[in-house]
Amino acid sequence: MACPSPSRGIYLTYFIQGLILLGALSSITAGEYFLGLSAGVAFLLTMAPSLMTRNLRLCLPWEVNLFIAVSLYLHVMGHIAGYYVSLAPYYDKVTHLVSSITVALLALFLTALAEHRGDVRLTTPAIVVFILVFTLAAGAVWEIYEFAVDQVFDMNLQHGNTDTMLDLIVDLAGAVIVACFTAIALGKEERQRFIRFFADPASGAEQTEVTDEHVQQARGR
Repeated sequence: MACPSPSRGIYLTYFIQGLILLGALSSITAGEYFLGLSAGVAFLLTMAPSLMTRNLRLCLPWEVNLFIAVSLYLHVMGHIAGYYVSLAPYYDKVTHLVSSITVALLALFLTALAEHRGDVRLTTPAIVVFILVFTLAAGAVWEIYEFAVDQVFDMNLQHGNTDTMLDLIVDLAGAVIVACFTAIALGKEERQRFIRFFADPASGAEQTEVTDEHVQQARGR
């Protein structure tokens, strides 16, 4: 799969990645090595789409790359700048919403990629259910991670049953947003056109290049 040339929007992702890296360096300079390490790991995770593109010949729309970077940046700054505490509980819920939308978009990408490659063909209701289940499962795993960290390192990532349940409800809201978008897109647009656009952005770029070539030929005549 040949990926198209990066859109200008990818520079927004680069900017967010730079902010995460700056946060990691500032934390290490201030002696907050654990926060610096966490931010460093987050920065490496933002590089995952690029590695995926090179090694597995996959293409992610730049919007998904941006969502990945923003969700990780919000999480990093929540700890480094103390926003999880100073802006509680709203900052945490916004972070959960952005992160759940990101995970839901990745779930949509997986279904689009599977259908584009001919591995499986899902109905629209099945895709919607997969997005919801995948996102909620990821949210549950995250809450289990926070619980384990609290128990092992005596931290305070979770603030009781109500906070945990609200986090999962916000995760569900993010999944519903993407699921509704998917249902509408598959309902109004030609299905295969949407699948190709989301799973293989290069096809759209190639189509644009062919159209431009025809226009130039027509002008030459």
